[in-house]
Amino acid sequence: MSKQAWLSHLQQYRAIAVIRASEMKLAQKMAMAVASGGMPLIEITWNSDRAPELISQLRSQLPNCIIGTGTLFNVQQLQDAIACGAQFLFTPHVEPIMIQAAVAKDVPIIPGALTPTEIVTAWTYGASCVKVFPVSAVGGADYIKSLQGPLGHIPLIPTGGVTLENAKELLQAGAVAVGLSGQLFPKHLVAEENWQAIAQQVSKLIEQLA
Repeated sequence: MSKQAWLSHLQQYRAIAVIRASEMKLAQKMAMAVASGGMPLIEITWNSDRAPELISQLRSQLPNCIIGTGTLFNVQQLQDAIACGAQFLFTPHVEPIMIQAAVAKDVPIIPGALTPTEIVTAWTYGASCVKVFPVSAVGGADYIKSLQGPLGHIPLIPTGGVTLENAKELLQAGAVAVGLSGQLFPKHLVAEENWQAIAQQVSKLIEQLA
């Protein structure tokens, strides 16, 4: 997927569901719930149970969704993720070798960064966009807004502290999209396996972000 195609998807859908689960079947149900709620960008973290197998399955089960992965720490994990079908790649850090490896395969890579220096470094090495993590620790929407002056040409995806309440504010501050994890999956709804309620919550969020 080209960088331009990836950015187009982000601008259209505005939010990414980040799923981390200790049981593959649970992660699969979580993915199905957010997909049915209208959120087609789904990240399965690499440290989830049987992540490669699940990514491969979801590629078949959810053909209208874009399935990627995150929490990648080295080139071997990145190569394994691409091999199992991951369509985009998130890392928690800036690693030039990983960025270049993803660019060579034409797979969008979104490194995690926090400071302006880290953000610019990631972009210079070829990142498709940059994950600002953890955004809640540095001022949330105010921080994203303050970056727009010097770094407005770099598409940013804040994660870490993004909530149903502040997601729109982060987008209005200049973020191209946001990543949400636990906020999409309240523990009591997951325990009850109330996937319909989760899907409805996702649908409501998508409407707010449109």
